[in-house]
Amino acid sequence: MMHQKTSLNPVWRRTGGESSLAEVHRSIGIPAGGSFWKKMAAFSGPGYLVAVGYMDPGNWATDLQGGAKYGFLLLSVVMISNFMAILLQHLCIKLGVVTGRDLAQACRDHYPLPVVWFQWVLCEIAIAACDLAEVVGSAIGLQLLFGIPLVWGCFIMCADVLAVLYLQNKGFRYIEALVVTLIATIGTCFAAELFWSKPSLTGVMLGFVPSADIVQDPQMLYVAIAILGATVMPHNLYLHSSIVQTRNFERTPEGKREAITFATIDSTTALMFALFINGAILILAAAAFHWSGHADVAEIQDAFKLLSPLLGVGVASTIFALALLASGQNSTLTGTLAGQIVMEGFLNIRLTPWLRRLMTRALAIVPAVGIIAYYGESKTTALLVGSQVVLSMQLGFAIWPLMRFTGNKEKMGEFANAPWLKFLGWSTAVIIIVLNVWWLFTNLAPDSVLKPVFQLLGWPVPAS
Repeated sequence: MMHQKTSLNPVWRRTGGESSLAEVHRSIGIPAGGSFWKKMAAFSGPGYLVAVGYMDPGNWATDLQGGAKYGFLLLSVVMISNFMAILLQHLCIKLGVVTGRDLAQACRDHYPLPVVWFQWVLCEIAIAACDLAEVVGSAIGLQLLFGIPLVWGCFIMCADVLAVLYLQNKGFRYIEALVVTLIATIGTCFAAELFWSKPSLTGVMLGFVPSADIVQDPQMLYVAIAILGATVMPHNLYLHSSIVQTRNFERTPEGKREAITFATIDSTTALMFALFINGAILILAAAAFHWSGHADVAEIQDAFKLLSPLLGVGVASTIFALALLASGQNSTLTGTLAGQIVMEGFLNIRLTPWLRRLMTRALAIVPAVGIIAYYGESKTTALLVGSQVVLSMQLGFAIWPLMRFTGNKEKMGEFANAPWLKFLGWSTAVIIIVLNVWWLFTNLAPDSVLKPVFQLLGWPVPAS
């Protein structure tokens, strides 16, 4: 008893006992003594808000390129990336449930003020970059469906700030319900696309088996790293550790253990939907483009134009654009929440929600509109890829403290990571950080810097 009293929550209360997302904190009741399914229903929701970050428009360009260029071979990368995400989100659940602190608050409690400010700036840049991808993706969807110019589409996306505010005032369950509805829409659209594209079932199954060709072919490895970089999002780690606290579970060891179990089931189930959708994008690109002489398709707009003629189904392109619009809208809902969590958590500054979300959206819309207006609409895919590069820069700064905090018995008590979980977690962290740094380096380094490295390895320099 003495050990528990000095090793759990008091460590985290150095800066005060403010709650994460105070307006919805512990707002959803958990039935006492209810059946498994009643409790599962009560805990279900946060995992789906997190899952949308793993199927946002930033994933589309990389999945399309991977499927069009290499057929089903990179399905194993999509699967492994998703399993890594499941592990990291489980650790976020543990942190939020056990300590009552989200990841941003935990960093503020633990690190010196200059480090906290540095982390906050990086995280705000990452959220703005993620939001930019979602705004541009939604704007592309509006353009493909209704012919709306991209610049105007970006401005229209401001409206979702009002939607989030309205739904959150009605109750957090309304936001969760809208997100689940949009995920179901995306899933239905891609189920139809897969039916029409008639992919080889054997080829798909073999694609989930990791191949040595991925690491032996530098061009394929480059695309694989891009897929992983677009899959694991840093803002999801802050988001999940916060919204898991919207459930009013018992703050006893037994209650926390139960909350971790049910929240992990919720998260894992939701992320399997994300695996289906990311895999479906790649499978669709492989079935429609790889063997039809269109292996160079990488632009979302080009895929839209080609789908209906190649599949012989008039509505195939429209369904594709509808899924893209739903994906972008879904991701912006959670991105605005993540922005609020990060500012409140790192700085303990609580702005009115509408102002905070307007700031987040402005940081995304201003560069998007500026670049599109100056360079033209042909630069949208470059914007999406660029946003993923920015995200990869911040990822290590989120994963590293997450692993440190959840593995620390002084902070987590009996819930600290077991040795096997530490091994898996740190291995995942190192793999993700190294691959993202590699992707960043190959994206930004000039050929003059890359050539000696690739010549030493006997590899051709990847095309930018």
